[in-house]
Amino acid sequence: MIAIKDEVFARMDQLSPAMKKVARVLLADYPSAGLATAASLAAVAGTSTPTVLRLVERLGMGSYPDFQKSLRDEITHRSTSPVSRASHGLHDRIETSALESAARERIALIERLFRSVPPTEFDKAVGLLAASPRHVLISGGYFSKQTAQTLALQLDQLIPNVSYTADPLGHDTLKYLHLRRDSVVIICDFRRYELASKKVSTMAKQQGATVIVITDEELSPCAEDADVVLPIPVGSIPFDSFAALVVLTECLVEAVFHRVGTKAIERMTQWENAVQIHRTFRLHSEPVD
Repeated sequence: MIAIKDEVFARMDQLSPAMKKVARVLLADYPSAGLATAASLAAVAGTSTPTVLRLVERLGMGSYPDFQKSLRDEITHRSTSPVSRASHGLHDRIETSALESAARERIALIERLFRSVPPTEFDKAVGLLAASPRHVLISGGYFSKQTAQTLALQLDQLIPNVSYTADPLGHDTLKYLHLRRDSVVIICDFRRYELASKKVSTMAKQQGATVIVITDEELSPCAEDADVVLPIPVGSIPFDSFAALVVLTECLVEAVFHRVGTKAIERMTQWENAVQIHRTFRLHSEPVD
């Protein structure tokens, strides 16, 4: 049985911007979002009911009731599957240490990453970064800023013009005012979403930049301005886990590296040589007793 979610993943690059908004809402709360009325789904996505119906048609469904019936059949199939019941029973019986239990929860989040991030959206993000944009500005929220900074540091070794902006609405504002159509902005924003992140995404969009939003499955308000949305599972154990975020950013960096190829190697070599020169200079500058 092919899940509707898989169909959405497969067709994401064929959808119009308005239909992508509906698809993202559906994926963010799957399958519950699709069990609401077409008008309700459209309202949450910020689109129209006809847009929802066009998406359903694009997915190969004859009508919205047919679409909802397929969702209900999928839920029934999953809940009554002997394999599913046996798997849950097996996991429920396993007794583990606190470390192993916590690690398993995070492994589960990483495994969900393949189902939460549409491959076409990921590939589009890679293509945008590998195309030598004039600017790549990256920002994060209260907790995600560390991962955002690491992403910027690693991308900077592969492609030029990458900057981490610690204060995008303060001393880094001018960098955003210099954005153009060939610029890329990456925003990491997770629940509880930050007003500053939304202001940054709106400003970047107004400047004509391409916006990539990395967020949780409930979707940051920044997704409204995004050209690419990469939603990841974060769980709640007891704080949201960034295990999947770290894996996603590492996968993104690796994919950009392979896409850029020899130019990435050349830039990495230049970076390594510069660091070595700096270290050698510091070593020789130390006073001798």
